[in-house]
Formats: sequence, structure tokens, C-alpha cells
Amino acid sequence: MAKFKNSADPSTLVDQPVTLFLCGDVMTGRGIDQVLPHPGDPAIHESYMKSAQGYVHLAERVNGPIRKPVEFDWIWGDALEVLRRVAPDLRIINLETSITVSNDFWPGKGIHYRMHPANTPCITAAAIDCCALANNHVLDWGYAGLAETLESLERAGVQASGAGRNLVQAQAPVILATTGSSRVIVFSTGSQSSGVPSSWAATHDRAGVSFMGFFEEAALRIAAQVQAVKQAGDIVVISIHWGSNWGYQVTDTQRSFAHRLIDEAGVDVIHGHSSHHPRGIEIYRNRPIIYGCGDFVNDYEGIQGFEEFRGDLSLMYFPTMDPRSGELVRFAVTPMRIRRFRLQRATTEEAAWLAKTLDRESKKLGARVQYADDRHFLVTPA
Repeated sequence: MAKFKNSADPSTLVDQPVTLFLCGDVMTGRGIDQVLPHPGDPAIHESYMKSAQGYVHLAERVNGPIRKPVEFDWIWGDALEVLRRVAPDLRIINLETSITVSNDFWPGKGIHYRMHPANTPCITAAAIDCCALANNHVLDWGYAGLAETLESLERAGVQASGAGRNLVQAQAPVILATTGSSRVIVFSTGSQSSGVPSSWAATHDRAGVSFMGFFEEAALRIAAQVQAVKQAGDIVVISIHWGSNWGYQVTDTQRSFAHRLIDEAGVDVIHGHSSHHPRGIEIYRNRPIIYGCGDFVNDYEGIQGFEEFRGDLSLMYFPTMDPRSGELVRFAVTPMRIRRFRLQRATTEEAAWLAKTLDRESKKLGARVQYADDRHFLVTPA
């Protein structure tokens, strides 16, 4: 595979560093949809629960009542203050829900997430610039649900990457401008290892997601796509939905693939998600690889199991990149927790636990996570 080369002389660019906000799964369907101003039909098709209202009751049982309806910005809670303080140039999330009123649920799938389109302002309340959609819930309510999801985001002025009305749209990058002359280019793709059905793969004449099959083929495809669009001063982010829900293991295959994307495709930031809790971080050739961001917003409060992973704790990732070199300048991480479907600052004890756990797992990958204070950690090469 040919190695990436910039198409212009980086020395001609005079740009300030670019700070990104990245996070894991934002799951605004099901229980969260029910507390927002325009709740959809609560009927769901799970062996565990038949009404999305049940997830509201579980959360209230463990953390207290939720005054309904909540404001659109409710789910972001204290994260909004953090975003104001850090002032990232761009905000990118993995939106793991279908935005639709479709009742055409995908047969044979155990869980179906949907949010009413009238609740889309809960996304714009945090000024999100781009939603990665190549995940295992965007088609939960069929092709009609995907079409309505894309239309809802378009109307809201939010860019979407990783899903589309055909293969070309699903694989197309989102190009975001910064305040300087640099750009941030976002690709999104999903793997069967995270539960994305292969039947959801977009084709030339069928809607769907950008599906990542064999790693070798995916590496070749992504490299060609990046080389076709990347210019000097651009920062390329690839948002990947991959891996299991629980556990800290990062496979050799994942690491090798991530390294190839940096070495041979010109990718600068790897934004991995699917795990319900944060996994280790690697800094490779001074570029960040987040193997699993962990859930950021979900309706899992009160559900028992896997408590040792502290899925109620979440992280805000703020990598700052130098657009001239594509290298990492600074990487800060802010600890949060989810209570009553709302993000709060983590307690001192929770922040310390997260920092210790993340440092333990990141050391295995050649990085360190240093506890600065309750407000943030710093990720550095080991």
C-alpha cells in the first residue's frame, strides 16, 4: 500500500492547534426519548422490556424522580459547562439511535433504539457538528427509520458520517471547517464485531452503513478514500464502531489495523467506540488511538450486571492536534457520570478510579493517564 503524502507544502500553512471534542455512544432513544419534550411511541420489542417507560422507572428507582418533560439540554448537564470552558473547535459524537417514528423494527434484533424526530434539538443543544452513524442501532427501525434519521439531522444542520441512501453517501467523508485554514475530515465505519449486521452494509442501490468487513480490504479502501481528499493542514478522524461491549481487551488485530491507518492511510485520530465503558488509549507516532470511548449518554441506570466496569462513568475526550504535522499537542480527558439520564461531574473518588483504571489499561498500549485533578486527566506517551 502506498504511503500517504500531503498534496501541498505544510510550511505554507499558519494554523493554530485544533481541539476536538469526542465521546462514545450517545443513546438518546428508548428511556431518554420518553423524558424529552416529544416522547415517541414507547412500544419496544425486547424480551426484557415491552415499553421504553420501563427504563425510566428503573432509573428513577435507583437515582430519584425525573421531572418530565425535561429541557432539550437536560441530557448534557454539566458537560455543557465543560464544553464552554474548553471551547473545542469541533464536536463529534457517535449517535447510536434511529431518529424516527417508524414502526418497522428490524426482525430478529433484540434491542431497538429510536428517538422522536421532534426531539432532535437535544443533539443541537450541545452544538454537535458531526454524528457518526455507522453503528448497530441506526437501522433498528428499518430503512424508513434510517431515511428519517438522515433527514432529521439534515434539517437540524448536523452533519452525518457513516450511513447514507447508498454506498457512495455512506462512505463519503464529512469535511468540517475550523476557525483557521485547516479542515477536519471525518470518516465513519462499523464492524460486525460490535454487532453491526452485515446485511446493513450499504450498496450502490441500497441504503445502509459503511460496513467494515475484512481488515485488509477496509485498510485499502480507507487509504484510497483519505488520499483522495486529504490536503496539507487537514486532520483526518476515523470513527470506528468495533469490539465487544464489556472487558478491556484490545486485540492485536485492532492495534495492527489502527497502526496501518496511521502509517499508510494518513489518519490522524482514531475515534473508537462500542464498549459500554472506557478502554485503554494508545498514542502511536504521536497520534491518539481511542479503542473504546465508553458510553456517554444512555438509559442503563438500574440495569444490573457488569458493575465492576462502572458503565455509569463516562469520559469527554479533548485531543488537540497540530494541523501542520497532524501530531498530538495535548490530550485532556474529563471524567463524568450519568444520573437520571443527565451528565454530572464525577466525584473525586469516581475520577480517581477512572484515572487509575485508564492508566492501567493504557500502559499496556504504551501511554500514561495522569490524574491532574477532578476536572481532567492528561494522556501522554509512556
